[in-house]
Formats: sequence, structure tokens, C-alpha cells
Amino acid sequence: MKNPTPIRNIYCVGRNYWLHAAELGNAVPERPMIFTKPTHAAVPWEREAALPGSQGSVHYEAELVLLFAKPYEPGVSLDDVVSHFTVGLDFTLRDVQDGIKAKGYPWLPAKGFKNSAGLGAWLPFPGTEELAEKDFSLRIGGTEVQRGNVRDMVFGLDELSAFVAAHYGLGPGDALFTGTPAGVGRVSDGDELTLLWAEESVGSAVVRLKTDE
Repeated sequence: MKNPTPIRNIYCVGRNYWLHAAELGNAVPERPMIFTKPTHAAVPWEREAALPGSQGSVHYEAELVLLFAKPYEPGVSLDDVVSHFTVGLDFTLRDVQDGIKAKGYPWLPAKGFKNSAGLGAWLPFPGTEELAEKDFSLRIGGTEVQRGNVRDMVFGLDELSAFVAAHYGLGPGDALFTGTPAGVGRVSDGDELTLLWAEESVGSAVVRLKTDE
């Protein structure tokens, strides 16, 4: 389904799967590593999506995404405040990110560009326990490249939500990208990326790498 409500804030978490941190040679953080994307980064994952093609490699990162419908308060159950979920894509300009990380600069140029937050069709939130019973995955041209389950997160959904709410606020229209499993890699112009929840597609689009930005 289309957006149940306009996106207000996009929160993302880095290094939230053990094997993904290891594949990039990063230490697992001691507390959630949160960054944000502008709302202009959000794009429905259907048909085609334009991404930067002249700033080095563009990497895909498939993630489970929560959509909040009510304000998060301490002690609240996610079942009461999350209305929908989907599988999304946190696109990353990896060469740009490596350069700014080395200088200690913010991640915005590498993570916040237009269309860097792909969003599959929203599904009704079934509850945290049921989410753990099924996997999400990403296929490129029919070949599976990533598969994840919330059971394998460093910081679980409740812990992530409580942390974001306490430090930044969390309420209606806020989307929370919950981290990517191992298997991230580079996309090429013309790649078709299909997002799946429990083996069913929630979105598919062809990547177009623009070289005139």
C-alpha cells in the first residue's frame, strides 16, 4: 500500500547486525549508532529509481523499516505505536563515506542524497513476535544477495525505538530503518532490485545511475 501517512523523520541505525559490521571491518557499537536522512531521500520502490552515478560506488543495504503512528512513550509496547512496516533500502555512496569517515565528517553526503531511502509497500504491523518468525531479503536480477531476521540484530526493535525516542523523539510519521544484514554490495546501472518479506515481493525497481549530477 502507499504511505499510510506522510513521512516526517527518517531515522537509520548503523552496524546493527554482527556479520555486517564484520564484513566492513567495523567494530560493533556499544550503543545504537543513529543517523538521519532527509525526507527527500524517501522514494517508493517501484519501476525506476535514479541514483548518483559519478561519485564512486553506490551500495545497497536492505533493511526492515518501521512506521510509527503514535508518539512513543517510555514503557509503551511497539504493538501500540507502530502501524506499518516494510522492507527498505539504505543506499550509500561508499567511496564518499570512506572519505568523510577518515576525516571525521558527518555522513550526510554519503547517506542523505535524493532517493537514498527506498521503501517497499507498507504492510500492517503484525507485532514484534511475529516479525521474528519470518525473514526479509533482497534479490538483484533474481539472485538473492541479502537475507535478514530481527533475531540477529545487535540492538532489538524495542531497544532501538526507546533509544531514538529518548534522544531525538519518535512519533507519528517517523520511519525507522533498523539496520542491514551481511551481503551489502555495489549496484550497477540497470540492476533490478526486488525487496521481499517472507518470500513475497513488496517492491521492485530498476536502478538508473545518473552521471549528470
